[in-house]
Amino acid sequence: GSLSLLRFLSAELTRGYFLEHNEAKYTERRERVYTCMRIPRELEKLMFFGIFLCLDAFLYVFTLLPLRVFLALFRLLTLPCYGLRDRRLLQPAQVCDILKGVILVICYFMMHYVDYSMMYHLIRGQSVIKLYIIYNMLEVADRLFSSFGQDILDALYWTATEPKERKRAHIGVIPHFFMAVLYVFLHAILIMVQATTLNVAFNSHNKSLLTIMMSNNFVEIKGSVFKKFEKNNLFQMSNSDIKERFTNYVLLLIVCLRNMEQFSWNPDHLWVLFPDVCMVIASEIAVDIVKHAFITKFNDITADVYSEYRASLAFDLVSSRQKNAYTDYSDSVARRMGFIPLPLAVLLIRVVTSSIKVQGILSYACVILFYFGLISLKILNSIVLLGKSCQYVKEAKMEDKLFDPPPASAPGKPSSKPHNKCRPSQGLSTEENLSASVTSQPAHQKENVIPLLVTSSSDQFLTTPDGDEKDVMQENSELKHRSSKKDLLEIDRFTICGNRID
Repeated sequence: GSLSLLRFLSAELTRGYFLEHNEAKYTERRERVYTCMRIPRELEKLMFFGIFLCLDAFLYVFTLLPLRVFLALFRLLTLPCYGLRDRRLLQPAQVCDILKGVILVICYFMMHYVDYSMMYHLIRGQSVIKLYIIYNMLEVADRLFSSFGQDILDALYWTATEPKERKRAHIGVIPHFFMAVLYVFLHAILIMVQATTLNVAFNSHNKSLLTIMMSNNFVEIKGSVFKKFEKNNLFQMSNSDIKERFTNYVLLLIVCLRNMEQFSWNPDHLWVLFPDVCMVIASEIAVDIVKHAFITKFNDITADVYSEYRASLAFDLVSSRQKNAYTDYSDSVARRMGFIPLPLAVLLIRVVTSSIKVQGILSYACVILFYFGLISLKILNSIVLLGKSCQYVKEAKMEDKLFDPPPASAPGKPSSKPHNKCRPSQGLSTEENLSASVTSQPAHQKENVIPLLVTSSSDQFLTTPDGDEKDVMQENSELKHRSSKKDLLEIDRFTICGNRID
């Protein structure tokens, strides 16, 4: 008995094993750790690019949109001089610009009837737990509004510019216009309440409310990390994260403006706000990194997927400058990320005009200089973004797809083969072609071609709420087999981040 016990003990103490017997498994584990370490860098690269895309779409509303509206109105006034060579009074893009401008102006004047200070004191009177619930509800409402809002605006643009010889299948431009005004006004009020709640949190003596709001971000991790994610769903999630982060920056800007006005622009007060602002931003970044690191870990997605996402966003930007473009660039960002610049712009203009009083010639000169500064910032931003986008598209080898026309098909019958693909002319290199296509004007399509997006199987996978389990399994396996580049490009360009993510 004693002998065997000793032998057992010595065997326990000296027993060895070789990890290389299961080399593949251990290598995979090590790779996972490296992937997790790469995620923050890759994710932040995507976020950085995405935030500048949002900034570009946002600045467009303040800088180029007023000038474009002015040009369109000038064309309307000088029409008798030109004579009616073209059957259209205005180009479709100009009609959309005028509509956006009018919506902005109307909503701006409507916002004057909303009392910010009364709203502030009303919210300040609530208990902490109530405010936490209000803030949560506002976040959900904001997503729903963004998802439906772009549809309302798109419906208005299409109703206003639809060729007239078609059979009328809509309720008319005026009702659509009123719906759009109502939507932008309500969404602006919603963001205003969000900003006010954040302002109350900043100014409350005990910082409990701000802490609770930050912990709200961590609840998001619990909600998303343990779900199954496909590559496309993660793309949508990344887009909605970009939008959320950009919106939060604008909200923080509004809060700072309001507070500085309250303390009569005393620079010392800015340093009081600074730690809180940093805390909000840091918690946002930390939550995103943790969330994405674990989602990629649980779903075996590599870190390279983020550069694909970035290339897909870049593709959106470059393709909206093409001859066959069917959307304005700022609208394509809105659809892709669920970020709609109009309500946010209305609110920011309202806050800035009420916070800053302009009196005297000098201050008007400052305003004009500031406007020129904004325009130069926008143009610089656009140029850099375009350059970077062309680079990303080239790296992802997507430039061939740029010169394909948008798939045209009759509704309900997806075309079996793509129409004649306009290949880049042989003489030009692809690079020259890219730059040529970026600066040229879009050509008007023939009336009989209906530019409709063909729904591919990946679209249906993204947008159908509930199909048969079997179908979804088939879709899954198809998605797995298909190459990733094709995957992301086949997502319907109109898929919004608001669409359901399983």
